[in-house]
Amino acid sequence: MKKLILTIFFLSLVIGCSSTKYIRGNSFSSNETKLVNSADSFTPMRVYKITNKQDSLLLRTKSSYIKPDPNDKILLLFVKRLHTTVRDSISMGVGIAAPQVGILKNIIWVQRFDKEYFPFEVYLNPKIIKYSEDKQTSKEGCLSIPNRTDALNNRAESITIEYDTMKGEHKTEIIKGFTSVIFQHEIDHLNGILYLDHLNKEIRETKS
Repeated sequence: MKKLILTIFFLSLVIGCSSTKYIRGNSFSSNETKLVNSADSFTPMRVYKITNKQDSLLLRTKSSYIKPDPNDKILLLFVKRLHTTVRDSISMGVGIAAPQVGILKNIIWVQRFDKEYFPFEVYLNPKIIKYSEDKQTSKEGCLSIPNRTDALNNRAESITIEYDTMKGEHKTEIIKGFTSVIFQHEIDHLNGILYLDHLNKEIRETKS
């Protein structure tokens, strides 16, 4: 009987911890919510830079899962503000990830140069599940790395990704060419990786 009670108690602890982690992983923190609510959807957010120590620490932090929910007002506002930021005249990027504005959630915007009229599209919880063996050379810059561009030689020519839409649909897609570079770059941000990490790896391999 004593052993049974201990087992039930242990299981309740495990379930309790798991549930708490799940809830936190789905929602914005109070600080993130305050940041998102600090302005309307037409106001760009501040882009974090590696030249700022605190910014750099956050940019090196892995983001977490976000629950797709078209009725989540904070999520909707944030997605709009993130789009406004990447299209802002100061930024004018071809992609942006949530960590770049201080929000550690798996959300990115990517300009689809492989589609008609080059639309911007939002992706939740994107994950690369396959890289092609063929590589491509790409010239990359980053909104979080001011006044610098570099050529990388180790980006995959094509990738297979999984992601969620804002409506909660789970999709798989093959992306090729330059658009695949944008996806690789932005998904790296969600994992706390900057394109400079790939560049430094290339340099080390060349010297060895």
